[in-house]
Amino acid sequence: MKATIPGGDLKVVSDNNECYIIVGDFPIEMEILPDISDSKSVNYANENAIGRTAPFVIFANGELRNISWTCHFIVKKESDVEKYLSYIRALQSACYPENPVGHPPPICQLYCGSILSENQLCAVLKSYSIKFDTTVPWDENRLIPYKLDIDLQFDVVYNQSELPISSDILTDF
Repeated sequence: MKATIPGGDLKVVSDNNECYIIVGDFPIEMEILPDISDSKSVNYANENAIGRTAPFVIFANGELRNISWTCHFIVKKESDVEKYLSYIRALQSACYPENPVGHPPPICQLYCGSILSENQLCAVLKSYSIKFDTTVPWDENRLIPYKLDIDLQFDVVYNQSELPISSDILTDF
């Protein structure tokens, strides 16, 4: 598949809502395929037994599934500046409580084709880092560079009654 369309403009991956993050009710559509890393680890306990030369290895628990997601935004027209500023604020808001009495930040929904899952994943945003690159042109009025990279770290969360098991992962394609 080509990354550009006739005329040289970037081909937008979000034309069919194929790759996005939703913060609360606010959708953030990826126009350029993000860099995504997906990791999970598990813990095993060793159980010693009399007469064995090696301990039994027993599954203890799984750790959280971590997703690293780097958004790439490139300003192509003037209206993109305001759109990307709203994306930045929405992502930043996902790291703050919803109100002063301690309600947690909003749950995010992640989806990018079949990369992570066939369905949206619910996740909490653990951290964000925005690089405001000074080597590219900037918007004179809003002082936003025309190319932005935003690094995001998510932990996937599940409803307790819907915790995934091995067979769910195998059939999720």
